[in-house]
Amino acid sequence: MNTTSAATPLALSRVKLFWALSRMTHGLLDMATPALGALLCLGAIPSPKVIILGIITAFAGYTSVYALNDIVDYRIDREKMKMGTARDATHDLDAVYVRHPMAQGLLKLQDGIFWAVSWALVALVGAYALNPVCALIFLAGCLLEVVYCLLLRVSCLRTIVSGAVKTSGALAAVFAVEPNPSPAFLISLFLWLFFWEIGGQNVPNDWVDLDEDTAMRARTVPVRFGTEGSLKVMIYSLAVAVFLSVCMFWTAPAAIGHSYVWGALFAGLLLLILPAYRLYKSKTVHHAGSLFNRSSYYPICMLVVVLLSLD
Repeated sequence: MNTTSAATPLALSRVKLFWALSRMTHGLLDMATPALGALLCLGAIPSPKVIILGIITAFAGYTSVYALNDIVDYRIDREKMKMGTARDATHDLDAVYVRHPMAQGLLKLQDGIFWAVSWALVALVGAYALNPVCALIFLAGCLLEVVYCLLLRVSCLRTIVSGAVKTSGALAAVFAVEPNPSPAFLISLFLWLFFWEIGGQNVPNDWVDLDEDTAMRARTVPVRFGTEGSLKVMIYSLAVAVFLSVCMFWTAPAAIGHSYVWGALFAGLLLLILPAYRLYKSKTVHHAGSLFNRSSYYPICMLVVVLLSLD
């Protein structure tokens, strides 16, 4: 038997488990968010040094934070597995390979911790090299992610913490290209991504998890307010997000053409508003998952819009 050829698939399978731990597909899509913030601030492609360092830092940051989520939730996820309440994640963008590999016993907890800490150190060094403020934002994002996980059975206000975590990458990227950014721009960027995360990511994902979260006595928006209340939160949040995306035409330091406004409206309608409307009409888990998946492509779509609109 050729032991070398047999070991290769095993090694690849193990790598995929670490990718699953860090929700790699979603993490790669999220990397468009820092690029979006940097472009809107700078109004031009950054230097090759900043681009390379930024890509490494962003990749390491998202890889470590997503893994951190599963580490903090390890006991909760194990409890879900034992109770048999874990949902089917066949069409979940967050579970392209496998969902919660540590909780399923496919990865050891200590291996997951080593993976997360290693990438966190890479992200911290890279962030500090870009700007010490970026390193502080990364550490704050890690701390908020821990708080978010610990609030699962405490308060549905954890969704606000989630919104703050998701904005941290873009805010750090702004400071990476501009040491003294406009406060108005920072606030606008924060609120835009904050409401996108709540309406298009966090609440729809919790809707899909409603049955298991109810069984686990979790305190999420869908558990606390039901489907009707959750729909209001999502629709209002996404409407505000689309409005703020258009306002970026005036608040962003970058010189962008009027085509940006039409591009922002089209992206918001296609990836946020229409999926939310379908969920409003059907009120099904399928369309909640569809909203989550489609809105995950929103940052990269907006990045393309900005690139095409730069003067």
